Amino acid sequence: MTRSGIVTVVGKPNAGKSTLLNRIVGQKLSIISAKPQSTRDRILGIHTAGDIQMVVLDTPGLLAPRYELQRVMRSTALKALADADVVVYLADATTGTPEPLHEAAQIERAPNVPVILALNKMDLVGDTARASLALGNPEARFISAATGDGVDALLSDVGSRLPDSPFLFPEADVATQSVRFFAAELVRETALEQLEDEVPYSVACDIEEFRETRSPVYIRAVIYVERDSQKAILIGQAGARIREIGRASRVKIEELIGAPVYLDLWVKVLANWRRNERSMKRFGYRTTEGSDR
Repeated sequence: MTRSGIVTVVGKPNAGKSTLLNRIVGQKLSIISAKPQSTRDRILGIHTAGDIQMVVLDTPGLLAPRYELQRVMRSTALKALADADVVVYLADATTGTPEPLHEAAQIERAPNVPVILALNKMDLVGDTARASLALGNPEARFISAATGDGVDALLSDVGSRLPDSPFLFPEADVATQSVRFFAAELVRETALEQLEDEVPYSVACDIEEFRETRSPVYIRAVIYVERDSQKAILIGQAGARIREIGRASRVKIEELIGAPVYLDLWVKVLANWRRNERSMKRFGYRTTEGSDR
């Protein structure tokens, strides 16, 4: 008998959820940034080993929403919680003992499925703090998604709690989103790496054209921001910054698809798109009643 099910990874922004997903599937699916709120949609990764298949959902960080995009992000995280067979509640161990999941998610009670508390970034925690965390959280798993320490033990715990079920996806699959989706995410990740603090949260990326039959592969991508001043920052002096974003993005996309890429990168303004539901749908973000991106 095989085991299979949905494993939802939730936690506050910057807990390391995307790093953990990438560690579990063995390749980069979720973008990683030191800036919080970099994950805006749920990312699905598939980990199959032996007779166990985990469909792992990386989710936006749990937060109190202030505008439409954040409301979409919160809705996405809560929907993933509702879909879970097992929940991994990931918390940053460097900030001490986390609040209970239902408080972090601002819901009445935790989901009625197994919830495993995983304290991440243990490689950054000293012996005294570790002992205190162990005393206060005896059931928690101590891990470092960055180094891999403790992740195998966490996966063994998760796998033992999954329901008996046929595999939900072919064994060779590691993701379900399209290459276009990941290409857009890599462009946005590169922008997050290079932009000032006031700009990244206003950045969205849309792939307008993706011609895989050409060599090099032709990709026309548009980075959207909310104001002309942000566009100027993104372009940089004499276009230096956008050229560097394009160069670094192209290298990442070439590694993803294993082929040369011509990246035709543009910048446009779409005023206040984060506060507009129609714009959310334009960029593929789920609304409360929407479908997968």
